[in-house]
Amino acid sequence: MADYVGALDQGTTSTRFMVFDHHGQVVAVDQKEHEQIYPKPGWVEHDANEIWERCQEVIQGALSKAGLSASDLAAVGITNQRETTVVWDRNTGEPVHNAIVWQDTRTDQICNELAADGGQDRFRAKVGLPIATYFSGPKVKWILDNVEGARARAEAGNLVFGNIDSWCIWNLTGGTSGGVHVTDVTNASRTMLMDLATLAWDDEILAIMGIPKSMLPEIRSSSQVYGDATGTVAGIPVAGDLGDQQAALFGQTCFSVGEAKNTYGTGNFLLLNTGTSPVPSNSGLITGVGYKIGDLPASYMLEGSIAITGALVQWLRDNLKLISSAPEVEALARTVEDNGGVFFVPAFSGLFAPYWRSDARGVIAGLTRYVNAGHLARAVLEATAWQTKEVVDAMNADSGVALTSLKVDGGMVHNDLLMQFQADVLGVPVIRPTVAETTALGAAYAAGLAVGFWREIEDLRANWGMDKQWEPHMDPATRDREYALWKKAVTRTFDWVE
Repeated sequence: MADYVGALDQGTTSTRFMVFDHHGQVVAVDQKEHEQIYPKPGWVEHDANEIWERCQEVIQGALSKAGLSASDLAAVGITNQRETTVVWDRNTGEPVHNAIVWQDTRTDQICNELAADGGQDRFRAKVGLPIATYFSGPKVKWILDNVEGARARAEAGNLVFGNIDSWCIWNLTGGTSGGVHVTDVTNASRTMLMDLATLAWDDEILAIMGIPKSMLPEIRSSSQVYGDATGTVAGIPVAGDLGDQQAALFGQTCFSVGEAKNTYGTGNFLLLNTGTSPVPSNSGLITGVGYKIGDLPASYMLEGSIAITGALVQWLRDNLKLISSAPEVEALARTVEDNGGVFFVPAFSGLFAPYWRSDARGVIAGLTRYVNAGHLARAVLEATAWQTKEVVDAMNADSGVALTSLKVDGGMVHNDLLMQFQADVLGVPVIRPTVAETTALGAAYAAGLAVGFWREIEDLRANWGMDKQWEPHMDPATRDREYALWKKAVTRTFDWVE
């Protein structure tokens, strides 16, 4: 019997392969970054071939570090940056264009045209999403409209589309030699093309966007065997697929209605399990599928998506050179007592939840001669916490259930200053689990369940453990005053792009 499960975690800035044991503990990890391509302002691309190379390298790297071979793995799961769109030739395996990343705003005109007839919520009743540059459907349309010959090739049945999960699974299971073209319900629910009630592609929306149905992957459960891997892990079942945020929800064992988690990564993503029926949002949140295990009914979620959080720390490092590594932001922020009156709203690619304003752009408000680098660093961290509070407020309003605590994961949760400030502004405890990399863990859990490595989800709950908890200390009057200033700063970002 194999003793481990592997998870391929293909993220926005890097790819990693993680190996977990039966207790959900990390046995090995290997990680590599890939290039961020910015052809024009607001455009963000990845080289899909480079990403697949990184996938192969980190699978080999993690197994080597642990002294394991493929036969030690019971299954492999996939989790991925969602909405990032790849269109490739099914015969040659070559992408027709760089992958268009979820942050990319080039589809703003397409989105405006789609919203001209019926508004931004034209498709929301079916797909749970507003019309926004964030989602995959308009990105596919852009490729078909702008890459020479792409539409004709697609209509002839030669081009296929997938989010990064589909690209990775297709390549992992053989590519042009029998690769499986699938996606799971969580990724499909991020395309703007899947009906949430039927969990099937919607013919009407496909026709409106001009996307041939033959391009689309088959929609499967998040936990089932899709096919056997080739290459380094040849013969091992590929058996789990979850978009990264849903994978973190699963890895945090948020299996009950009302349980929520917040992932602090490139962006922030707060997800709340709403049970086996989709809950429409009136407060600017997204309705989507949380996960679907085998033949069981799908579990739905409400999500608040924030575009720029960890990416703002990277911007401070790479563009302003105020720090030389991301962890240094905490030490710099601790050189001052407070934000010095500065609020930083990082609407670099518009504002996501709860505003959905693609016309917004970033603003630093409240600057005076008094302000120094420490105040800026603190404002950068506080921006993450304030944006999260806005999403929590929206979630409380939509669900009718007040959040009592927040489970957190992702790279930024090791920043004590940020986590304390987050607890302060929410007024509830913030809890970090022992395994903070819950995205990869969720993909491993989904794969392991599919092959019987874990018998049921209660086995997974038993693995969850708390590492640290932060209690709120801020005086409510102070919180309310600062929050009002934050909201004022947010309004200054509106209507920047004509």
